[in-house]
Amino acid sequence: MSNGTLPSYLSMAKPNPPANRVPWYKSTAPTYAGIFLWFVFWQDAPTGGGNTPGGIATLPGGVLSQGIGVALLGLIVAAIICHALFYLVPGLLGMKTGLPLYVVGSSTYGTQGGFILPGFVMGLLQFGWLGVNAYFSSLLLAGALGGNPVLQSVIAVVWAALAAFVGLKGIQYVAKVATFLPLIPLVILLVLLFKTMGSIGDFDPQPVITAVQANNQKLMAEDPKLVLPTAPLNTFGIVALLLTYVVGFFATAGAAGVDFGMSNRDEKDVQMGGLVGIALAIIVTGGIAILVAAGAQAGTSGVDPTVLRPTGLMSTVMGSEGAGKVMMFLLALAAFPPACFSSFIAANSFKTTLPKVNPFLSVGIGTAVSVLLAVTGWAGKVIDVFTIIGASFGPICGAMLVDYFLSGRNWAGPRRGWNMAGWISWAVGFIVGIAPLVGIANVPAAPLVAFIVGAVLYFILAKAGLQPPAVDMPGVSPKPPA
Repeated sequence: MSNGTLPSYLSMAKPNPPANRVPWYKSTAPTYAGIFLWFVFWQDAPTGGGNTPGGIATLPGGVLSQGIGVALLGLIVAAIICHALFYLVPGLLGMKTGLPLYVVGSSTYGTQGGFILPGFVMGLLQFGWLGVNAYFSSLLLAGALGGNPVLQSVIAVVWAALAAFVGLKGIQYVAKVATFLPLIPLVILLVLLFKTMGSIGDFDPQPVITAVQANNQKLMAEDPKLVLPTAPLNTFGIVALLLTYVVGFFATAGAAGVDFGMSNRDEKDVQMGGLVGIALAIIVTGGIAILVAAGAQAGTSGVDPTVLRPTGLMSTVMGSEGAGKVMMFLLALAAFPPACFSSFIAANSFKTTLPKVNPFLSVGIGTAVSVLLAVTGWAGKVIDVFTIIGASFGPICGAMLVDYFLSGRNWAGPRRGWNMAGWISWAVGFIVGIAPLVGIANVPAAPLVAFIVGAVLYFILAKAGLQPPAVDMPGVSPKPPA
């Protein structure tokens, strides 16, 4: 590599030594599985993210409109893509270098450009996740206490502020509790599955489709500015929607595979951690949620045919409003550690990229944005949130994958200045990924398409000579650890 001056965030980086590595089942797998056990991921798997603020499905039939088999197929395809395309290469880069994402990303975006992408942007987007967490957690807690909207806003503010404070000061204590709390949503999912599994085979999507269509017509008649779907999706549309939903949710966590891979010993750890913690966890949590929705609609007396969220069906399925409220409280409790981890990641990112700014100020401003997103309800529009996340990190994961293979399946090291191959590929990929949300074009499975655009453009631009030379990084080898 050629000589060059490194910024402090690179010159001070130290690889995680091999002696500190642990097996996949003690690191990567449980950490990722905990992400997918978060109820915000699985509760809208049956609806595809289309709901009113009150949790009423707005997509006729949700992802179940063509039957359970198609919904599960789309989920499986999304799970495989998350593991193979979005996680595996970042995980291998982390394992081989022992370095975190903001350092490894300096190859794809340059020693100066890597300061922003993916480092600062990763931290910035965590406040979006904090807003989502605060919104849905406050929704459940307020629901368990009577459903007062003012109370929900107050809870959202306190929730976000407390999570941000713990993320700044006490993440080590939350990490200890977080080891066990993810078991709560798993137990709740299994209980709901047990209560509904006898009716799953009797599910007929037509009554749900008809009920949602009628309710959408009613809502649009009450508000002429409102535009809601009037027809169910076909098979391709369901698979594309689930790709948008799952891949968009996972995109930042996929790039963060670099950070998780730092703790892995070898390629087997990286592979197994992803297969179990990502692919299997997606299929299990999302799959159970879909089966619960189908079983409840087919065999539970008194169920609302416009409700497909398992969290909205809990009281009816359990046959007790009290039991449903207890489940709401427990799911919200289990969601607090993820809120703290989002704050922790954001704080670390800002401390690295904005070292002269007091972290209480930078994280405080970010938390205020999170509160605004939660209180206004925008954070509850999960498919919009997932589209933005996927548009932001889909091209990053795609470019990193190509950079990895162009460098002989290793990390090339930091590239001087601004790697325009990375930046141009990201900009175009982001525009493509965000197109459906801003009305530019209807791009199916936009996060995946953004990944492909980022990968293809990076390859073309790198071959065209837009990749700057790599710079020596003292004490760091791009080769795998011994």
